[in-house]
Amino acid sequence: MLKDSKIYVAKSFEGKELYLLPKMANRHGLIAGATGTGKTITMKVLAESFSDLGVPVFFSDVKGDLTGMLEPGTGMDVRAKEKFDIDDFQQKGYPTRFWDIFGEVGHPVRVTVSDMGPTLLSRLLGLTDVQEGVLNIVFKAADDKGLMLLDLKDLRAMLGYVGENANEYTLLYGNVSTASIGAIQRALLQFEQEGGEGVFGEPMLDIKDWMRTDIDGRGFINILSAAKLINSPTVYATFLLWMMTELFEQLPEVGDLDKPRMVFFFDEAHLLFDDAPKALVQKIVQVVKLIRSKGVGIYFISQSPSDIPDDVLAQLSNRVQHGLRAYTPAEQKAVKAAADAFRANPAFNSEDALMEIGTGEALVSFLDESGTPVVVEKAKILPPQSLMGPADSEKVKTTILSSEFDLKYRETVDRESAYEIIMAATEKLKAEQEEAAVAAAEQKEAEKLAKEEAKAEAAATKAEERKAALEAKAAEKAAAKKEAAKKKTFERAATNAANSVARSISTNMVNAATGGNVKSADKIAKQAASTALSSVMRTGATAVVRGLFGTKK
Repeated sequence: MLKDSKIYVAKSFEGKELYLLPKMANRHGLIAGATGTGKTITMKVLAESFSDLGVPVFFSDVKGDLTGMLEPGTGMDVRAKEKFDIDDFQQKGYPTRFWDIFGEVGHPVRVTVSDMGPTLLSRLLGLTDVQEGVLNIVFKAADDKGLMLLDLKDLRAMLGYVGENANEYTLLYGNVSTASIGAIQRALLQFEQEGGEGVFGEPMLDIKDWMRTDIDGRGFINILSAAKLINSPTVYATFLLWMMTELFEQLPEVGDLDKPRMVFFFDEAHLLFDDAPKALVQKIVQVVKLIRSKGVGIYFISQSPSDIPDDVLAQLSNRVQHGLRAYTPAEQKAVKAAADAFRANPAFNSEDALMEIGTGEALVSFLDESGTPVVVEKAKILPPQSLMGPADSEKVKTTILSSEFDLKYRETVDRESAYEIIMAATEKLKAEQEEAAVAAAEQKEAEKLAKEEAKAEAAATKAEERKAALEAKAAEKAAAKKEAAKKKTFERAATNAANSVARSISTNMVNAATGGNVKSADKIAKQAASTALSSVMRTGATAVVRGLFGTKK
């Protein structure tokens, strides 16, 4: 609660009121203690006071019991009266907005792949240094091509594109192995199967939407449901780191203000640093150091200060240390380290006090006006003004639906980005290749047909030529045969005629010469016939030749 414009947080065992000064609230803080010692109460008391100051607050609700800030508390006024002598303690609800990465019990919280960046994404996916290097090349290639990486399908498409053009990018930026591309794709598949797909996309969370006040000037308390998210510690931690980085990059320098512009409470803060690479821890340290000048206060909540790296712990000036338990040498060492972090109070031993204080009690030390830690005090934490425990689920649902951000963030927007552009280019290339293949097939078929036609034409020509040759040969043969038959007929006729003439002539001649001597006549007749026949043959041959060649003589 507020008192004299200061945040009244606790009352020491000696009756001293302990205040957190608003102008020192951006020097960050730590709320630590074993389970069940009252860390959540301390968070709520601080958050309510910041809201009353007009400072927006962010909570990660790991246990699901912070929704009660929506409704007034019950019975807290009696406790405030009895233990803190507060007569005007007001039980009231606070302006609250609910958020959920999975969009189940709050407005969806999304981030684009490009905005997450390769470093945080590599941690989210559990990549090796080599695989992270390849992922950096993929992001660089997307930038070179002007391709937006909004959701996981964009990243998958870009991984495939770089893998297909690995030789080109290896020459430009370094080795891109198929094995690394495959490993990243498998990590994405596992992340999707664990329900992480909804983390990426648009509309992306505008973190300035958390930096609002209501009509009464009270800062909105933004509660991120982390009861389910905490089952994926890496996703939870990576998202919180992204928020810090986003604030750091977006907000301008403002120096020291009278009160913070916004305050973040990160529950289960040790998850931010578990298995975090050294480079990532250095980035967290840098952000924590420098974000103070942006007017933002960050409060880490964890079971022990030893959960926080020393470089970060050194930046946490406002501390509320609830009780610790020490059953092992390591736990005893952690208790001693936590006690030694305070400015000693000669009235008690801080180490012993940490082992003795009960629920709702803590060792408290804030910064004074000059920025110096005050002497540590054993104190009792004030009760919250809002409801302890979860709020009515129907009231939470009504609050979500009536918020201005329900319409803004409810539906996913899938605009043109790397996936669509790469797929369109792939389809175009595929279509061109198919067209080229069809054209080549048609050309090949045409050439085949032309070849077959030429072959058929050649065969037809050859057949015609052969037919013509055969016909010519047959005609020649028929003519020769006809001529031979004609000649033979002529010769036979000539022979017969010659024989007849010869016999007639010879008979007459013999009769005239021999006077009828038969024997002499036969001899003479034969000689005459032979002579006549030869003469007739010569005469006939001459006539045949003249008939063939068309000559007269």
